[in-house]
Formats: sequence, structure tokens, C-alpha cells
Amino acid sequence: MTTTPDTLESLRLQLARFAAERDWEQFHNPKNLAMALAGEAGELLEHFQWLTFEQAARLPRDARAAVALEAADVLLFLVRLCDKLDIDLAQACAKKLALNAKRYPVHKARGKATKYDKL
Repeated sequence: MTTTPDTLESLRLQLARFAAERDWEQFHNPKNLAMALAGEAGELLEHFQWLTFEQAARLPRDARAAVALEAADVLLFLVRLCDKLDIDLAQACAKKLALNAKRYPVHKARGKATKYDKL
């Protein structure tokens, strides 16, 4: 799935409107949003706890649907957090990908899970 900046911008605007309609701005400060993001990431992880690699790769349909909703929660809180901090998430991702391309050159990193400073 490819997410374009326009899609992220549309999502950002939808989230801002959703929060404003419910008078949730008062709760959506960066600290609270970061904590909610961490909580949702934990809920995502719960679906994989105690599974083997093979089981995790072949989740049943109902588990996959639940994981999709948790992944959506993670993305929604991340987009909202970036909005509150005036971070262009698509731009930040592009910058991070470029940085990782330098840190993990193909000729050194291909097929390895080694951290960049140990390559």
C-alpha cells in the first residue's frame, strides 16, 4: 500500500475535524497523544504475543481484522500527534528513508539485521 502526502493530509484534516466536533482538543496535547500511541502499539503487539514466526505470518482472518483495527489506531494517533506538533509526516518519512539509505547501503546491509553502526 502506498500512502501519498495527499492521503496523509486528508487523514490529518479528518482527524482534526473529528476531534473538534467532539471537543477533544482539550485532551489532544502531545504528551497524551504519545501515551495513547504507545498504548495502541501495545494492543497491536498483544495479537502477536506468544505466537511463533509462522503463526504470526499466517494470522487467521478474524485476528488479521483485529490487527488491522489496532494498526489503524496506531496510525491515527501518530498522525494526530504530528499534527499537534506541526510535523509533516510524509516529509519526515522521506527524510528518514534517505537517512536509512545512507546508514544501510545495500552492499553492506543486504540480508543482514545488523544495526548500521555495526555494519
